[in-house]
Amino acid sequence: WGWLSAQQETKKMKKLQVVTYNIHKGFSQFKRRMSVHDLRERLRGIGADVVFLQEVQGLHEKHSARHHNWPAAPQYEFLADSIWNDFAYGKNAIYDGGHHGNAILSKYPIARWDNEDISMHDSEHRGLLHCEIAVPGWPHTLHCINVHLGLLGHWRRKQITLMKDRIEKLVPADAPLVIAGDFNDWRRHASEALADSLNVSEVFETTSGRPARSYPAILPMLHLDRIYVRGFSIELARAHHGRAWSRVSDHIALSARLIRKA
Repeated sequence: WGWLSAQQETKKMKKLQVVTYNIHKGFSQFKRRMSVHDLRERLRGIGADVVFLQEVQGLHEKHSARHHNWPAAPQYEFLADSIWNDFAYGKNAIYDGGHHGNAILSKYPIARWDNEDISMHDSEHRGLLHCEIAVPGWPHTLHCINVHLGLLGHWRRKQITLMKDRIEKLVPADAPLVIAGDFNDWRRHASEALADSLNVSEVFETTSGRPARSYPAILPMLHLDRIYVRGFSIELARAHHGRAWSRVSDHIALSARLIRKA
């Protein structure tokens, strides 16, 4: 029985649940309602080990003054709370009285992290948040790349090249890798650019033949958000549709249950 228990524990440790979500700075579609409290409950319900968030409000003095229940802590700390013990925040856009960017929340220790500026124009500030996570029992750290790419196609192509260059330089070929975020890739070109050069696969393309529809939340039509992986098999990929989710952000959340390959 002890041998069976050890096998089950080893199998459990090979699994990783991830979620990516553009949280629209804690507001619903068209900013009709402040939704960051509902967002925290929705995220907890998924039970992810690692959470990739885009459009995270680090500070907004006007929202804080206007909304009586606006969290006192930055959104990434408020969302992490007691569930995700570690987090990293990449500040991308800075303005009077506030800033926002990408964040990664993790149940496991973040060994190191860096936020690379991949902005292509002063009108649109973008970053690439790269974390190395020490998952207990894994021989290599887990590399996580959180991105929010530009609105114009030629900007996205340059940003994907910057991302590929970083991964080829800093991520060992045998290290597990997850790239997730809002790719703004409605024409579905990102996979062509990433698959061959980085040997990654997109979880929904693998399980259902095409990326998930993730925008707008109320009736998802466009394939904007992605989860790419290397060194994993995909047990489950899920797009979190429904009225409860459509009231939280203008995107929907995408999650995947992964199994690390030996």
